[in-house]
Amino acid sequence: MQAIRSRDTKPERLIRRLVHANGLRYRVAARPLPELRRTADLVFRPAKVAVFIDGCYWHGCPEHYVPPRTNSGYWSDKVAGNVARDRDTDRRLAEAGWTVLRFWEHEDSDVCALKIVSTVRDRRRRLAG
Repeated sequence: MQAIRSRDTKPERLIRRLVHANGLRYRVAARPLPELRRTADLVFRPAKVAVFIDGCYWHGCPEHYVPPRTNSGYWSDKVAGNVARDRDTDRRLAEAGWTVLRFWEHEDSDVCALKIVSTVRDRRRRLAG
């Protein structure tokens, strides 16, 4: 368990590099809401956009999640709890006026980065005007 990265995974680093190349600056592994003990992978505070890049196993990807063979009850409950926490986080952030973007680790990084850039720029325009 100690060897499993919770931040700076390859998909995260690649998406961050692409977003940064498009001229956007962000916080890494930050809490969008200080009172909420959950961190987003990228946080654009003024635009109120939180980005999560979810691992297929830990967040129960419908395409790639394979239930474990050993200790399956524990791990299935753990993943179900992660999914429930993800939905709760989405709801709380939306109630606070944030836009939440979630991507799976297997998604095309270029497509994810373009979606992030367009969402952040759109939010900035709406909040400024």
